[in-house]
Amino acid sequence: MNHKDEPVSKIEPSVPRPQTNPAADYRVLTWVAYGLAIAAFIAVIPLVAPLVLAVWAALIAWPLQLRVARLLHNRIGAAAVLTVLVVIAFLVPVSVAALSLSSAAVDLAHRILQSKTAAEGLKELSTSSGGGFDARHLDLQRVVALAREHGARALGAGRIFFGAISAAVIGIVVFLVGFYSLLIEGARARDWFVDRSPLGRGHTQRLANVFAEVGRGILIGTGLTAVLQGGLATVGYFVTGVPQPLVLGLVTICAALIPTVGAALIWMPVTVGLFVSGRTSAAVGMLVIGCVLSTADNVVRPLLARYAKLRMHSVVLFVSMLGGIVVFGGWGLLFGPLLVRLASEALTMVKEEREGHLRLAPLVDSNTEHED
Repeated sequence: MNHKDEPVSKIEPSVPRPQTNPAADYRVLTWVAYGLAIAAFIAVIPLVAPLVLAVWAALIAWPLQLRVARLLHNRIGAAAVLTVLVVIAFLVPVSVAALSLSSAAVDLAHRILQSKTAAEGLKELSTSSGGGFDARHLDLQRVVALAREHGARALGAGRIFFGAISAAVIGIVVFLVGFYSLLIEGARARDWFVDRSPLGRGHTQRLANVFAEVGRGILIGTGLTAVLQGGLATVGYFVTGVPQPLVLGLVTICAALIPTVGAALIWMPVTVGLFVSGRTSAAVGMLVIGCVLSTADNVVRPLLARYAKLRMHSVVLFVSMLGGIVVFGGWGLLFGPLLVRLASEALTMVKEEREGHLRLAPLVDSNTEHED
């Protein structure tokens, strides 16, 4: 077949494309980007808490990471070493303590609530040895009857329990992965976030500094102080022979977060209970340890504040923690103060910008008059 005989395709006239509006395109792109960012945040909401903890822990450990990296001449190896240390020093003891103390705490609270008078409650708090499992009194028929009667409830409770355990394991894995990754790529991640923030670079950096301030303030300034108080109180409970000393020590750590009263909310009733039960020498010893504990709080807290000063009033911090617990659950201890402090800083920046515009307004008006 001759190529000359092939039909010639007709060339269609080009249709001009409609002119686009760059400003409109930018607005649409902005809204799409914000929408996708919100959707991505919603997708990771269940893991936000361990991620925030990982960021804070990496910020606190960053100076140590640099030192270890110089010693090992390996940044990745230093991050691995610190991650293993975190597991050994914090996660393993906390997990074991939580599992071992949960049943004891429930038993102690049940016995105190069953007390008919306040004096009996104080005696239970300070002298009772507590119940325990005794296989000699195990009634298999009773166990079978209870299983038939409450089997469905037990199955539902078991599902909830194992669901909570699974969520905790996932959270720990996310925390460790995030901590390790941030120790390696923390500076790059910070620069990426600052460059892509919708706020100006200066404002973004200020909010990032506040984020780091809250992390250091809660974990070191407030948390470490409470842990030291709880540890000292636990030693006192052991020495004076108070039952369930580990449980009371854990409760003392939580009470130490309360401003003004603090750990005295726990060790004072224990001391009174020892007096009421006739154990005068143990009560005097607990009173001395409690006074040392309260004095140590006044020394340790300002000392730690040099490294982790949280610019929040203690009452505001406590209220934000309680409000955070109501809204977010246990993680509200972190999220409540974080959101309050970020909001305070954001309002301060708005105030500074408004005052800056007010100062510039007369200058702009005067320049306009001279031009006219």
